[in-house]
Amino acid sequence: MNKPPEDGQHHAVKAFLKESFLHSSDARPLRILSEYLEPKKRFDEYRIDDTIVFMGSARLLSREQVEADVRAAGSDEGALERAHLQLAMSRYYEDARELSRRLADWSKRAEGEGPRFVVCTGGGPGIMEAANRGAAEAGGQSVGLTIAMPAEEFDNRYVTPELSFHFHYFFMRKFWFTYLAKALLVFPGGFGTLDEMFEILTLRQTHKMRKPLTIVLFGAEYWDEVINFEALIRHGTIAREDLQLFHRTDSVDEAFEIVTRDLAAYAAKK
Repeated sequence: MNKPPEDGQHHAVKAFLKESFLHSSDARPLRILSEYLEPKKRFDEYRIDDTIVFMGSARLLSREQVEADVRAAGSDEGALERAHLQLAMSRYYEDARELSRRLADWSKRAEGEGPRFVVCTGGGPGIMEAANRGAAEAGGQSVGLTIAMPAEEFDNRYVTPELSFHFHYFFMRKFWFTYLAKALLVFPGGFGTLDEMFEILTLRQTHKMRKPLTIVLFGAEYWDEVINFEALIRHGTIAREDLQLFHRTDSVDEAFEIVTRDLAAYAAKK
């Protein structure tokens, strides 16, 4: 039997402080709203209006890490085979890092008083880490939108601490990826990358997204093998003009030229 409080007063917990309620299904709308309002407050505070979003696999490693793995593999053929595959794929980590560094540096110089187009990633390892790392190496800010997951995702150390966000709901995370984006660079990735990419392409195709958004699929060989766009056209499920929604390239120089040209045009009109 519960004893009454010694001072004779009933100390009820306010609803907005009651964790059992906040974590209940009844409070789900409040949690969703929080994942909109809290990031919005911080984006407004730090004047983040326009982002350059990098997407790609969380599993790709830097060249230095893979080279260390190759040395550690010794004579283990299985480990060596995996390490050499990772070594080939590490070019995308290094390309994302270099491209992000160049874009962050360009944005700082173009704006004069501070960065306008800020690099944004999912805040985890792999391509995300590479892009945040490149921005940090240019002395720029960068955003990390992490998601609660059992594995793979974590706050990488290159994200600007004040711009590190942590989400429970995938759709709220994807909202913030899309809402502020003025350019999207999609590097080789798996299910998550494909999901995010196709949702944005669908928004562009259906004109639900009307703002300018430059989309670059980086790694033409990878994308041509993984997605048969010509087959989609042949079967009549997309139109040939839908291929104009994005660019494909293997070149950091070309990706940099495409993105900066379009962002400069966007900034001039704003």
